[in-house]
Amino acid sequence: MAPFLAYEDKGGVGSTALPLVLIHGHPFDHTMWDPQIAAFTPSRRVVVPDLRGYGASPVIPGITPLSAFAEDIAALLDELDIGTFLLAGLSMGGQIAMECYRQFPERIRGLVLADTFPAAETPDGKKARNDMADRLLREGMRGYADEVLHKMVAPYADAGVAEHVRRMMVSTPPEGAAAALRGRAERPDYRDLLTRVTVPALVVVGADDEYTPVSDAEAMHAALPDSTLHVIGSAAHMPNLERAEEFNDVLADFLARFVAH
Repeated sequence: MAPFLAYEDKGGVGSTALPLVLIHGHPFDHTMWDPQIAAFTPSRRVVVPDLRGYGASPVIPGITPLSAFAEDIAALLDELDIGTFLLAGLSMGGQIAMECYRQFPERIRGLVLADTFPAAETPDGKKARNDMADRLLREGMRGYADEVLHKMVAPYADAGVAEHVRRMMVSTPPEGAAAALRGRAERPDYRDLLTRVTVPALVVVGADDEYTPVSDAEAMHAALPDSTLHVIGSAAHMPNLERAEEFNDVLADFLARFVAH
């Protein structure tokens, strides 16, 4: 049985808008979506889980494949009596969103893929993820967080945003982060899946993202049958925090495509 996830479930009182489900990236927690929770809960229900092994959710050591994350989300939405919804994910969260679409496409009415990519891992990438998992278990999160902070958020980002991102990273349980890294090393290739997505999609990326460059976003946009691409300037891997107002405007335009259910 899936672990009971920690989550926020806000807004939606009296609203007939489709719920919005937001999936965080690695190694973060649901608070990475704070600007979006604030922006969209006045008009719709927003559900934001801590993934297994992150935030306040249970930690299960070993290997957590993307399929397990998707099953957890489905179980949570069943618990909350949410049938159909709009789904957004950033980075690893975007890959989990693709896995959700693979498992239960009939429940997803719209898909937002932010700063992510669909390809399977390369042999070098598999080794790097497993080596990093070993390192996090050995050393903890702090050294890693300090090394990658200014790839996660641009060096010119607001200091408060950078501190929020660092705080999430150092607070993540190493066992949870390592299990996710090992699972992502074995992830499937979602590129063919994208060509078969039958719902509207939004692809968003920070212009200065080194992890998932604009070229990756352009390739996803080209593969998806009905998609919109938006590149957010002056942002790296986390434009939803670095340029929250612009990200929210783009997301609001996308959400406006969906009539009440």
